[in-house]
Amino acid sequence: MEIDPTLAVLLVTQSPDAVIFADSDGLVRVWNDAAATLFGFTAEQALGQSLDLIVPERFRDAHWTGFRRALGDGDTKYRGQALATRAVKQDGSTIYVELSFAIVHGEDRAVIGALAHARDITERFLREREERRQREAAAGGA
Repeated sequence: MEIDPTLAVLLVTQSPDAVIFADSDGLVRVWNDAAATLFGFTAEQALGQSLDLIVPERFRDAHWTGFRRALGDGDTKYRGQALATRAVKQDGSTIYVELSFAIVHGEDRAVIGALAHARDITERFLREREERRQREAAAGGA
């Protein structure tokens, strides 16, 4: 079944989750409205920029090592999983996001980049972390 290109664009642009595609050089090539809302960068600001735009500096070495490995392997070890991690917004604040990834292959099966869907889980992450701390404190005092 062939996908109508117009429908594909609509699905990406209207996705409730941030949709980001980076080419094999790690440059942002797709940045939907939800990504703009989540990270604070407009598409005009993000397109053509390195993913360092949203990757916290202290995680960049690990990010690029994993990015290059996944592109080289043509797959990601996180396929089918959601990964909770930190990201940086335009204002410099850090948020927790849940990311799902896919390595994108062209028609010739060559790797052309990586796709990520992201959503803000900051409130949930902080609430669950506080609940864990409270349980640990209660268990330690018992």
